[in-house]
Amino acid sequence: MRRYPERPAIVHHGDALTYRQLDELVRTLAHRLGTGPGVMAVPATHTPDTVVALLGILAAGGAYCPVDPAFPPQRQRDMLASVGCRTAVGGSLAQPGLRVVELPGTTTGQERNEPERTGPERPAYLLFTSGSTGQPKPVVTPRRAISAAVGSLRTLFGLTAEDRVLQFASLNWDTCFEEILPTLTGGAALVLDRDAHSGSFPRFLRLVERERIGVLDLPTAFWHELVLHLAEERLALPECVRLLVIGGEAANPARLADWAALDTGRVRLLNTYGSTETTLITHAVDLHGPLAAARDRPWTAGDRVPIGRALPHVYERISEQGELLIGGPAVALGYLGLPEATSDRFGEDAEGVHWYRTGDRVSRAPDGVLTHQGRLDGEFKVRGIRVDPAEVEAHLAGHPGVHAVAVTGATLAGRSALVAYVVPRAAAAAGTLGAELRTYLRDRVPGHLVPSRITVVPELVLTASGKVDRAGSHRLHSARGTGAGPGTGAQLPEPAHH
Repeated sequence: MRRYPERPAIVHHGDALTYRQLDELVRTLAHRLGTGPGVMAVPATHTPDTVVALLGILAAGGAYCPVDPAFPPQRQRDMLASVGCRTAVGGSLAQPGLRVVELPGTTTGQERNEPERTGPERPAYLLFTSGSTGQPKPVVTPRRAISAAVGSLRTLFGLTAEDRVLQFASLNWDTCFEEILPTLTGGAALVLDRDAHSGSFPRFLRLVERERIGVLDLPTAFWHELVLHLAEERLALPECVRLLVIGGEAANPARLADWAALDTGRVRLLNTYGSTETTLITHAVDLHGPLAAARDRPWTAGDRVPIGRALPHVYERISEQGELLIGGPAVALGYLGLPEATSDRFGEDAEGVHWYRTGDRVSRAPDGVLTHQGRLDGEFKVRGIRVDPAEVEAHLAGHPGVHAVAVTGATLAGRSALVAYVVPRAAAAAGTLGAELRTYLRDRVPGHLVPSRITVVPELVLTASGKVDRAGSHRLHSARGTGAGPGTGAQLPEPAHH
């Protein structure tokens, strides 16, 4: 922050906060928090306050724990209880018994202190992934992981102090750190603006041009729709964009063909892969643009798009089953308070290297590039967020009208989505159960855990051992259309989201 004191660090709706001002705010907040404040909850909103809170907590030696104020109150309580958090920075989390430390409101006349020097294993942040018990699993990411990943990403993105980077990702998920931390440690400007989340591509593109955005980091699903908009409207991407990063789910080769047909040859299109447990991006490859390898033919339907090569700080192995294992300094410490889940996924080898089992099957091309070949378990990406269907099943099974349930992933209207098949109890009103379950879930879980379709069915398919066969149930009932018939209810499609 001290290298570029008068350069813009954060631009919010056109108003700039300089690096000097940001430094003062962060140091003031760190002073208020004291030394080693522990886990601190932060209302995750697209504002400079969230960024100041993140940096101030890290400077004080604490651990950042984002909570979306829009989450159902019970979900917020479960998250805070699972990490033992009793203090929040900022005041929009309405949870009883939560002490609130207010953010500094001015950059003059504030007490400041030097950032707390903390060990590399001290937690930097805690984020939540989907858990099979119905409760979210808190992933503990240490400071050494942040240091290793952020250094690699500044180099991967080619960031300079002249860059302007859009903050697009939800502040609940680690993709936001790909935008925030490389930008602010490299002297570039981080741009926040409500037009990025308006749902209007014309407004989004005007924002990019108005704010001279050079780097975009977008969910692959959003990029798919942006490409369609540009192609259908015969528009060009604003000239200021030099790098477009995508990730979160598989890129559609048809959209890649559309992208290549646009005037995009100057723009790096970078496909990325990573998980919360391995800290931001671990693999990347240029799919199009000045640094991409030449292709001998255009992208066509049925092609598998590669996820790339390991970044310099990443170790990788591929097991006999084809599972990708990630090792090295960027691997998380594990799941807080969940030793069995931690030992199932994390381990250490004889050389002392920490490893994480990703659950992703991959193949390696002769040039070393990896391609994703599916999951070894039932997990599924929804809007780029990894979901364990068992978590949704656990919540649905808690409704008194549900006898049995199967949840799986599917592609609906070209988008990844969750679908649920529910067998009602004898006394349940099957005709209204689907609507009741949607309301029931919305009161308990975030929107990405609410299935896009809930179908009431007379039975589920079982395996030979008597367990529910999710894939078999989906094949059976999706083949029957809506599943309407005796003892069933209608499917209830969820509105589309970006």
